[in-house]
Amino acid sequence: MKDQDIHRMISILEDETSTWTETALTLVAEQTRHDPFRILIGTVLSLRTKDETTAAACERLFALAADPAAMLVLSEDDVDGAIYPVGFHATKASNILRICRILVDAYRGVVPDDIDTLVKLPGVGRKTANLVVTIGFGKPGICVDTHVHRISNRWGYISTRNPDQSEFALREKLPSEYWIRYNDLLVMYGQNLCKPVSPFCSRCRLSRFCDRVGVGKHR
Repeated sequence: MKDQDIHRMISILEDETSTWTETALTLVAEQTRHDPFRILIGTVLSLRTKDETTAAACERLFALAADPAAMLVLSEDDVDGAIYPVGFHATKASNILRICRILVDAYRGVVPDDIDTLVKLPGVGRKTANLVVTIGFGKPGICVDTHVHRISNRWGYISTRNPDQSEFALREKLPSEYWIRYNDLLVMYGQNLCKPVSPFCSRCRLSRFCDRVGVGKHR
């Protein structure tokens, strides 16, 4: 693809995804008025977990505790029971309580709004930190998960080996007005059309722009 095509592609994606189900974390953000704490915990829960499972786990957990201090009243078993069956639920339950303890002790219960501080929290990587900064605080950032990494490379927009490399490559190329919503658009696109294996190229309005890097079989 040509670099200038990205403007038309984003416009098409925004039109296409308007009829698709929003991601679990977007729903959490909307339902909680973009509360950074619940976005942080929701993102931790979402790792290696399907959206519908994440959404249900968030609802159960936040019904018990919706801020760091309240979460610390719960036992690890309480948290684990609420979030099951998210992936790695026992580890996540432990990390959630450790995160809450740090937030209460070091930050007066307030979630930090910068990536470098967030990645020091247990179980928080750059993907999670970028999501908290962008949808929790409305600050510039590019959240790169497997969909964003895979699709950006499939298009031929960037050429990278892992999500961290993709984040920094996109920071160099992607126009800043698209940074915050880029993740949501590509996650929905990846879930519905641009599948990891055998994508639906015949139904995709972006096919004329896409280099189909690494694509063998497609539909």
